[in-house]
Amino acid sequence: MTKLKMTYFEPEDVLHLLIAEGTEVDSIELGPQITAELNANGELIGVEIFKASSFLRDFLLETVQAKLLNLTLAKTG
Repeated sequence: MTKLKMTYFEPEDVLHLLIAEGTEVDSIELGPQITAELNANGELIGVEIFKASSFLRDFLLETVQAKLLNLTLAKTG
């Protein structure tokens, strides 16, 4: 497996994660803002995140808030 490469296209607000070298022959929409890129063998070679800045912001906020809630509940429980 090659080293993960990330490229951010600021004008389009798209984050592209290259997982493995190869030609994309198919893609699958995993969610409203996430597309998986597949090679001829159906193996994952890349991921595109559209509206990346808001997607990552929301993901991080939700993750941090959940962690803080768990820490707070553990202290009071």
